[in-house]
Amino acid sequence: MELYKNNELNIFNSLSKSKEKFTPIHAGNVGMYVCGPTVYSNVHLGNVRTFMSFDMIFRYLKHLGYKVRYVRNITDAGHLENDADVGEDKIAKKARIEELEPMEIVQRYTVDFHSILNLFNFLPPSIEPTATGHIIEQIELIQTIIDNGFGYIVNGSVYFDVHKYNEANDYGILSKRKLEDLIHNTRALDGQSDKKNPQDFALWKRAEPQHIMKWPSPWSDGFPGWHLECTAMSTKYLGEQFDIHGGGMDLKFPHHECEIAQNVAAKGVSPVNYWMHANMLEMNGQRMSKSTGNIINPSQLLSGDNDKFSKGFSPNVIRFFMMQSSYRSILDLTDDGLLASEKGFNRLMEAVSSLKGIEVSKSSSSFTSETLPALEKSFYEAMNDDFNTPILIAHLFDAVSLINKLKAGTVTISKNDLNQLTTLLHTFIFDILGLTNISEVHEGTDKLEGAISLLIDLRNQARANKDFATSDKIRDELLEFGIQLKDGKDGTTFSLS
Repeated sequence: MELYKNNELNIFNSLSKSKEKFTPIHAGNVGMYVCGPTVYSNVHLGNVRTFMSFDMIFRYLKHLGYKVRYVRNITDAGHLENDADVGEDKIAKKARIEELEPMEIVQRYTVDFHSILNLFNFLPPSIEPTATGHIIEQIELIQTIIDNGFGYIVNGSVYFDVHKYNEANDYGILSKRKLEDLIHNTRALDGQSDKKNPQDFALWKRAEPQHIMKWPSPWSDGFPGWHLECTAMSTKYLGEQFDIHGGGMDLKFPHHECEIAQNVAAKGVSPVNYWMHANMLEMNGQRMSKSTGNIINPSQLLSGDNDKFSKGFSPNVIRFFMMQSSYRSILDLTDDGLLASEKGFNRLMEAVSSLKGIEVSKSSSSFTSETLPALEKSFYEAMNDDFNTPILIAHLFDAVSLINKLKAGTVTISKNDLNQLTTLLHTFIFDILGLTNISEVHEGTDKLEGAISLLIDLRNQARANKDFATSDKIRDELLEFGIQLKDGKDGTTFSLS
């Protein structure tokens, strides 16, 4: 029997601002769409946290036995600076600065995105569509919106008429903002905009002659608006209405609000039953920001090559740290927090690894028949309460305390119960939380250690010759394979993550 039939999952719905029992549109199947990255720079650590939250959610839904279609897009066109309808395309701007073709920028940072997520042991989505791969679908969607009276054309650009839409619908239903307040807080148009009203947003933008990323359309050679791609791709692969739409809290308005409006305007229905938003990642009590310098990228945190943390941390430790907070809570990234998580993670791994060496009782067992079911129940209750990973981890450490008693011999256990306990812990720690089983990684590593020692020697020679480019290349490429070098007063050591 599928586990979801015996587990009542409750999800916090941003639309209702309350926890609701999860009931998929089609029994046994889940359609989930998550807004992916705009690939014009290295993936932000805050983005990693958001995608990690939905990776965990994806894992748990699959564990419950749902057939999940998880769609996560790649924005490779149409996302203008400051999320606005004016200015330069983020990708085109980066291409101009670096004197590259826009698609070179897209390729470079898409590869970076995937390599970082692989380090953190993410499962790939079911489908990963791109904006440029769905221009036709977006043009068709715009035409439908125009035909339905909610889009207007000015000088080759097409805009969504928010005021017309709001006459019979609620623009602000997700963010709980009122159009009247938005009007009151918006500065008057400067006379240079094509929009009827400042609140209207672009569905299609006419491209200037020098603009490289442009496509032919009935209105002009141009490019789609940023909000449009998610509506086009989510409904193409998941249907006009689907179960879950996720993303960062910063996307709730205007991006997700515009998605709802576009879908209602084009198809007459609200697209999503459960809106889910992951909260922000701060660092040392302050918002991460390039302008203030309070920022760090994943590679810097992994390698320790930064001035904000005392050392580098493995992907496992960072993932464990992030799972110790609810996906809906603001998480503060600190050195003390990561060091504490490292100790906790190592304690958890040590306990799981020690299960292999525990002696089983051949006669009697003081590990009662109620102990294991109660532990299992606590795990599911935590995850069924809006994916409450911090409570799950607290219960995992209840299991660690039990394992320590087994090791000390104050509690005995039968072979069957030990096998069940091992399976239960492996399921929730590795399959659902997505941590890596270090004990398995380290088995049979003698040859690997010899190869890494050779590379360390070559790196030391390069450093002695002041060939720092080669030295850094060895360190960085080993890190991409999950092998972290650590330089200390006694030489260079390595760890597997």
